[in-house]
Amino acid sequence: MTTAPLKEYTHEELVGQPIGAWTSQAAWLVLGGIRAQLAVEGLTQPHWWTLNHASGGPGKWTRPTLTARLGKYDDLGTDFDRVYDDLVARGWLTEDAGTGAMTLTEAGEAARIRARERIAPVLKGAHEGVDEADFVTTINVLRRIVANLGGDGNLPE
Repeated sequence: MTTAPLKEYTHEELVGQPIGAWTSQAAWLVLGGIRAQLAVEGLTQPHWWTLNHASGGPGKWTRPTLTARLGKYDDLGTDFDRVYDDLVARGWLTEDAGTGAMTLTEAGEAARIRARERIAPVLKGAHEGVDEADFVTTINVLRRIVANLGGDGNLPE
């Protein structure tokens, strides 16, 4: 992916730009790219979230706790039980019969790594031409906007 040149604007021209329009467009492009790459693997973004959480916390998550965690990020009306059932059916996720704790299998971890490799160019492209310090500043500005509007501006734990 190559960085497209940007036209230069004055401070006065930029200061009044609608933050919602720019953040929405960025989100649509990033999410669209990620979702398109995941679809190649037959996955949705909620599948990806589940694989990552199960990998990062083996045995930590149950269906109710993970659904509560992920539901606030879902904009697709996802039936998370169907996602979990699908991952179990693929042999990528197991659930403890007693506790319901979910754990990735070796095949699930391999699928997570494949998916991560698929979406890496999208994420790299989003960062191309953006100085790391500017990226951090942007994240902090967006966190502040979220908090100012009543959302949780803290990083997910």
